[in-house]
Amino acid sequence: MQESNLFEYAVIRYVPRAEREEFLNVGVILYCPSKDFLNMKYSLDDDRIRAFYDNSNISELKTYLEAFKEVCCGSSTNSPIAKLNIASRFRWLTAARSTIVQTSKVHPGLCNDPMEKLEQLHAQLVGIF
Repeated sequence: MQESNLFEYAVIRYVPRAEREEFLNVGVILYCPSKDFLNMKYSLDDDRIRAFYDNSNISELKTYLEAFKEVCCGSSTNSPIAKLNIASRFRWLTAARSTIVQTSKVHPGLCNDPMEKLEQLHAQLVGIF
């Protein structure tokens, strides 16, 4: 029997107008300390985003999400946050903020394979395009 591992995840949201508190789920970030795992997955559907907010700058949104991913994966050479350990990066990425890329509250769970769980949560909460 495989071991269940505690994980935490948050939904990544596109919030074009923070004052309206409306958002569109675009990704998921998942942290599993016992597997030393931190990763995220996002999907952008131009038509869906424009239907949600007609004045969306999709290339700008993608740039922000790629920077978010670089910090998540620790691959950014320009960010001091990307050099932190994975627990600190996860906490920084899921901290409350009022930008166009925000995260939900953090939710816990158990899984055997964090990458499989990330894919499952992405399909469930964002949808596969």
